Amino acid sequence: MHSNETTLTRFYTAFAELDADTMAACYAEDATFDDPAFSLHGQREISGMWHMLCAATVAKNRADWRLEFSDVRADDHSGHVHWEAHYRFSVSNRLVHNLIEADFTFNPQGLIASHTDQFDFWRWSRQALGYGGWVLGWAPFFQKQVRVQTRTALTNYLAKHP
Repeated sequence: MHSNETTLTRFYTAFAELDADTMAACYAEDATFDDPAFSLHGQREISGMWHMLCAATVAKNRADWRLEFSDVRADDHSGHVHWEAHYRFSVSNRLVHNLIEADFTFNPQGLIASHTDQFDFWRWSRQALGYGGWVLGWAPFFQKQVRVQTRTALTNYLAKHP
């Protein structure tokens, strides 16, 4: 197994256990993270996101949480993982099963330099938000509004947890 595959396995094993400290330690200081909900720069923001999400899951919906990952592939420069998250969305209390394809790049020290998660936002929004997600989840303005809300939540979290 390539050492970067080991990093990805460590990351997702920690994620399954909601261990945000171990997850954050897998990122380079100047790493980037992008998905349909977040666009983050630097380990502080990325670490803050994982801490915020893991803490919320532990506090409210631990019994519904399950993460599975497969197809872990990596070489000296890049990697890929398929992962599936099962959880209860805290805003609506609805169960979600999200299917995600994750792509990575690594720095020379074997830390994650970039992490991009891709998933069907409309599929997610229908599960997480019900009818409102079905009606609006496909719309770019709605996706932008979700990004604004997640950025606000992260900013507030980081202010309380420096």
